[in-house]
Amino acid sequence: MEVIVEKDPAMETELLVLERSRAITVHGRDRKGRAVVRVVGNHFPARALGERVEEVVKGYLRDRVLPAIGDREFVVVYMHSRVDRARNFPGVGAIRAAYESLPPGTKARLRAVYFVHPGLQSRLFFATFGRFLFSSGLYEKLRYMSRLEYVWAHMDKGQLEVPDCVREHDEELERRPLMDYGIEATDRRCMFDAASMDTSASMHSLRCIS
Repeated sequence: MEVIVEKDPAMETELLVLERSRAITVHGRDRKGRAVVRVVGNHFPARALGERVEEVVKGYLRDRVLPAIGDREFVVVYMHSRVDRARNFPGVGAIRAAYESLPPGTKARLRAVYFVHPGLQSRLFFATFGRFLFSSGLYEKLRYMSRLEYVWAHMDKGQLEVPDCVREHDEELERRPLMDYGIEATDRRCMFDAASMDTSASMHSLRCIS
Protein backbone atom coordinates (compact mmCIF):
# COMPACT_ATOMS: atom_id res chain seq x y z
CA MET A 1 0.00 0.00 0.00
CA GLU A 2 1.32 3.39 -0.99
CA VAL A 3 2.09 5.72 1.88
CA ILE A 4 0.95 9.28 1.31
CA VAL A 5 3.09 11.88 3.05
CA GLU A 6 1.23 15.07 3.84
CA LYS A 7 3.05 18.25 2.91
CA ASP A 8 3.64 21.01 5.40
CA PRO A 9 1.58 24.03 4.19
CA ALA A 10 3.94 26.47 5.90
CA MET A 11 6.95 24.89 4.23
CA GLU A 12 5.26 24.94 0.85
CA THR A 13 4.56 28.66 1.26
CA GLU A 14 8.15 29.35 2.26
CA LEU A 15 9.50 27.34 -0.65
CA LEU A 16 7.33 29.43 -2.95
CA VAL A 17 8.72 32.62 -1.38
CA LEU A 18 12.25 31.43 -2.06
CA GLU A 19 11.37 30.32 -5.58
CA ARG A 20 9.78 33.66 -6.47
CA SER A 21 12.80 35.55 -5.16
CA ARG A 22 14.97 33.86 -7.83
CA ALA A 23 17.80 33.85 -5.33
CA ILE A 24 18.72 30.26 -6.31
CA THR A 25 18.23 29.19 -9.92
CA VAL A 26 19.56 26.53 -12.26
CA HIS A 27 20.19 27.58 -15.81
CA GLY A 28 22.90 27.62 -18.44
CA ARG A 29 26.20 25.78 -18.47
CA ASP A 30 29.86 26.61 -18.22
CA ARG A 31 32.50 26.14 -20.92
CA LYS A 32 32.90 22.48 -19.91
CA GLY A 33 29.18 21.79 -20.28
CA ARG A 34 28.46 21.61 -16.57
CA ALA A 35 25.20 22.88 -15.10
CA VAL A 36 25.28 26.28 -13.40
CA VAL A 37 23.53 27.00 -10.10
CA ARG A 38 23.27 30.76 -9.67
CA VAL A 39 22.88 32.18 -6.16
CA VAL A 40 22.15 35.92 -5.83
CA GLY A 41 22.75 36.97 -2.25
CA ASN A 42 20.97 40.30 -2.66
CA HIS A 43 17.78 38.49 -3.67
CA PHE A 44 17.73 36.00 -0.80
CA PRO A 45 14.63 36.50 1.42
CA ALA A 46 16.37 35.78 4.73
CA ARG A 47 14.20 38.18 6.71
CA ALA A 48 10.99 36.69 5.30
CA LEU A 49 12.08 33.13 6.12
CA GLY A 50 13.25 34.00 9.64
CA GLU A 51 14.35 31.18 11.91
CA ARG A 52 13.23 28.53 9.41
CA VAL A 53 15.74 29.63 6.80
CA GLU A 54 17.94 26.57 7.28
CA GLU A 55 15.14 24.05 6.78
CA VAL A 56 13.70 25.99 3.83
CA VAL A 57 17.05 26.13 2.04
CA LYS A 58 17.58 22.40 2.53
CA GLY A 59 14.06 21.70 1.30
CA TYR A 60 14.51 23.94 -1.72
CA LEU A 61 17.73 22.22 -2.70
CA ARG A 62 16.11 18.81 -2.31
CA ASP A 63 12.85 19.57 -4.11
CA ARG A 64 13.82 22.19 -6.70
CA VAL A 65 17.54 22.35 -7.37
CA LEU A 66 18.73 18.74 -7.26
CA PRO A 67 16.01 17.45 -9.62
CA ALA A 68 16.97 20.19 -12.12
CA ILE A 69 20.64 19.21 -11.97
CA GLY A 70 20.04 15.48 -12.19
CA ASP A 71 23.20 13.42 -12.54
CA ARG A 72 25.21 16.19 -14.19
CA GLU A 73 28.34 17.79 -12.84
CA PHE A 74 27.73 21.39 -11.82
CA VAL A 75 29.23 24.61 -10.53
CA VAL A 76 27.82 27.27 -8.22
CA VAL A 77 28.10 30.99 -8.93
CA TYR A 78 27.46 32.90 -5.72
CA MET A 79 27.03 36.67 -6.14
CA HIS A 80 27.76 38.42 -2.85
CA SER A 81 27.20 41.91 -4.24
CA ARG A 82 25.35 44.28 -1.87
CA VAL A 83 24.39 41.64 0.65
CA ASP A 84 22.96 43.07 3.86
CA ARG A 85 23.25 41.01 7.03
CA ALA A 86 19.86 42.03 8.42
CA ARG A 87 17.89 41.60 5.21
CA ASN A 88 19.22 38.95 2.88
CA PHE A 89 22.08 36.90 4.33
CA PRO A 90 20.93 33.50 5.67
CA GLY A 91 23.91 33.03 7.97
CA VAL A 92 26.95 30.80 7.72
CA GLY A 93 25.18 28.10 9.74
CA ALA A 94 22.43 27.77 7.13
CA ILE A 95 24.95 27.61 4.30
CA ARG A 96 26.93 24.93 6.08
CA ALA A 97 23.83 22.88 6.90
CA ALA A 98 22.59 23.12 3.32
CA TYR A 99 25.85 21.81 1.92
CA GLU A 100 26.15 19.01 4.48
CA SER A 101 22.59 17.90 3.65
CA LEU A 102 23.57 17.10 0.05
CA PRO A 103 23.97 13.43 -0.89
CA PRO A 104 27.60 12.29 -1.23
CA GLY A 105 27.22 11.85 -4.99
CA THR A 106 25.99 15.40 -5.40
CA LYS A 107 28.91 16.78 -3.39
CA ALA A 108 31.27 14.84 -5.64
CA ARG A 109 29.67 16.31 -8.78
CA LEU A 110 30.08 19.89 -7.50
CA ARG A 111 33.21 21.02 -9.32
CA ALA A 112 33.63 24.66 -8.24
CA VAL A 113 32.05 27.49 -6.24
CA TYR A 114 32.70 30.90 -7.79
CA PHE A 115 32.41 33.57 -5.09
CA VAL A 116 31.72 36.81 -6.96
CA HIS A 117 32.54 40.16 -5.31
CA PRO A 118 34.01 38.89 -2.03
CA GLY A 119 34.94 41.71 0.31
CA LEU A 120 38.07 41.83 2.41
CA GLN A 121 36.24 40.54 5.47
CA SER A 122 34.82 37.52 3.68
CA ARG A 123 38.28 36.58 2.42
CA LEU A 124 39.75 36.90 5.90
CA PHE A 125 36.88 34.96 7.45
CA PHE A 126 37.12 31.99 5.10
CA ALA A 127 40.92 31.99 5.22
CA THR A 128 40.74 31.77 9.02
CA PHE A 129 37.66 29.63 9.66
CA GLY A 130 36.74 28.07 6.32
CA ARG A 131 38.46 24.76 6.94
CA PHE A 132 36.80 24.42 10.35
CA LEU A 133 33.28 25.32 9.21
CA PHE A 134 33.20 23.47 5.90
CA SER A 135 34.53 20.13 4.78
CA SER A 136 37.73 20.23 2.76
CA GLY A 137 35.77 19.04 -0.26
CA LEU A 138 33.90 22.33 -0.40
CA TYR A 139 36.62 24.66 0.83
CA GLU A 140 39.05 23.51 -1.84
CA LYS A 141 36.49 24.21 -4.57
CA LEU A 142 36.07 27.86 -3.57
CA ARG A 143 37.24 30.36 -6.20
CA TYR A 144 37.17 34.11 -5.58
CA MET A 145 36.04 36.32 -8.45
CA SER A 146 36.60 40.00 -7.65
CA ARG A 147 35.12 41.07 -11.00
CA LEU A 148 32.58 39.67 -13.42
CA GLU A 149 35.20 39.58 -16.16
CA TYR A 150 36.87 36.66 -14.36
CA VAL A 151 33.59 34.71 -14.38
CA TRP A 152 33.43 34.99 -18.17
CA ALA A 153 36.65 33.00 -18.40
CA HIS A 154 34.61 30.00 -17.21
CA MET A 155 31.29 30.53 -19.01
CA ASP A 156 29.79 32.57 -21.83
CA LYS A 157 27.86 35.70 -20.89
CA GLY A 158 24.71 34.33 -22.49
CA GLN A 159 24.74 31.38 -20.09
CA LEU A 160 24.44 33.43 -16.90
CA GLU A 161 21.84 36.06 -16.09
CA VAL A 162 23.45 38.83 -14.04
CA PRO A 163 21.07 41.06 -12.01
CA ASP A 164 21.39 44.84 -12.25
CA CYS A 165 22.55 45.12 -8.62
CA VAL A 166 25.53 42.89 -9.41
CA ARG A 167 26.44 44.76 -12.59
CA GLU A 168 26.17 48.09 -10.81
CA HIS A 169 28.37 46.89 -7.96
CA ASP A 170 30.93 45.61 -10.45
CA GLU A 171 31.01 49.03 -12.13
CA GLU A 172 31.36 50.71 -8.74
CA LEU A 173 34.35 48.52 -7.91
CA GLU A 174 35.96 49.52 -11.19
CA ARG A 175 35.56 53.19 -10.27
CA ARG A 176 36.64 52.70 -6.64
CA PRO A 177 39.14 49.81 -6.56
CA LEU A 178 40.17 50.49 -2.95
CA MET A 179 36.84 48.96 -1.90
CA ASP A 180 38.42 45.56 -2.62
CA TYR A 181 40.83 46.12 0.25
CA GLY A 182 38.36 47.54 2.75
CA ILE A 183 39.99 50.98 2.55
CA GLU A 184 36.99 52.62 0.96
CA ALA A 185 33.40 51.68 1.82
CA THR A 186 29.89 52.47 0.67
CA ASP A 187 26.71 52.93 2.65
CA ARG A 188 25.72 49.39 1.67
CA ARG A 189 28.76 47.79 3.25
CA CYS A 190 27.97 45.60 6.24
CA MET A 191 30.38 44.39 8.87
CA PHE A 192 30.99 40.87 10.09
CA ASP A 193 30.21 40.48 13.77
CA ALA A 194 33.22 38.62 15.15
CA ALA A 195 31.66 38.38 18.61
CA SER A 196 28.97 36.07 17.24
CA MET A 197 31.58 33.34 16.76
CA ASP A 198 31.67 32.57 20.49
CA THR A 199 29.11 29.72 20.40
CA SER A 200 28.05 27.14 17.85
CA ALA A 201 24.41 28.15 18.32
CA SER A 202 25.25 31.63 17.14
CA MET A 203 26.00 30.35 13.65
CA HIS A 204 22.59 31.58 12.65
CA SER A 205 23.58 35.11 13.65
CA LEU A 206 26.60 35.27 11.35
CA ARG A 207 24.57 37.49 9.11
CA CYS A 208 27.14 39.24 7.02
CA ILE A 209 30.49 38.59 5.47
CA SER A 210 31.23 41.54 3.22
